[in-house]
Order: sequence, then C-alpha cells, then structure tokens
Amino acid sequence: MQTLLWIVVFLLTFTIMEFMAWFTHKYVMHGFLWVLHRDHHHKDHGSWWERNDFFFIFYALISIGCFLLWQYENVWIGLPIGLGIFAYGFTYFMVHDIFIHQRFKLFRNANNWYAKGIRRAHKIHHKHLGKEDGECFGMLLPPTKYFKTK
Repeated sequence: MQTLLWIVVFLLTFTIMEFMAWFTHKYVMHGFLWVLHRDHHHKDHGSWWERNDFFFIFYALISIGCFLLWQYENVWIGLPIGLGIFAYGFTYFMVHDIFIHQRFKLFRNANNWYAKGIRRAHKIHHKHLGKEDGECFGMLLPPTKYFKTK
C-alpha cells in the first residue's frame, strides 16, 4: 500500500507541475517577473545563459527542500513530491530547452504528431515579443488545436 501511495503522490505531483508551469509562466514570468523572462523572448542577449534560467533554479530548490524534508525530518511524502518536481523539471528541460530551442543539438529529427504539436504551440507563444497578448503558456499539454493538421 505504501508503494502505491508513493507512486500516486509522485504522478500527482508531476501532473500538478504542468499546471504550475502554466500558472507561473502566464502570471509570474509574463507578469511581475517579466524582467527575468524577457531575454527568453528577445534573443539579443548574446549569451547561452538567460535570466529566465533562474526559474529552473527556483523549482530545483523547492525539489531539494522536499528531499531534505524527507531525509532529515523523516517526512515520507517529501521524497515522492521532490522526485515529481525533479522529473517534471527534467522533462521540461528536455522538451523546452533541448528539443524546442535546441540549446543542445539533440532530437532535431523528432517529427511525430506530438512533437509537431508542441513545436507549433511554442512557436505561437514566441511570436509575441512583449509580456502581453501571450498564449500557449503550458508545455507538455498545449491546446489540442496545435495537434491538428490542415
């Protein structure tokens, strides 16, 4: 029973992180912390590092905090939550930074329906250079219209 509960908490955390990514992206990154996210939309900074990368660090610290809660305070739920946040962050990094933005030249030939839909949605998001009028703030579950072919 404990293993099943651990798996449910892990999967629930991973799933909730997609909503957290959407919410953070829409209301924080395109809101009061636009100053950190702006360079991700304007590639005029001339650096591999973007201020936008601080958001990854924030969620990494939350994940580490959950691991520490589990390790030093013996709070069992800290481990599956920490791993769920880490797994989502790793997935987000692989999809967003490696697959879409090609920060490392991997997965360039992925061309299935899901890959195409993710690319379309992200391209629409980046067509807006300002913090207003944005759309497609999620990452792994964009609106279904981006998966349809004409």
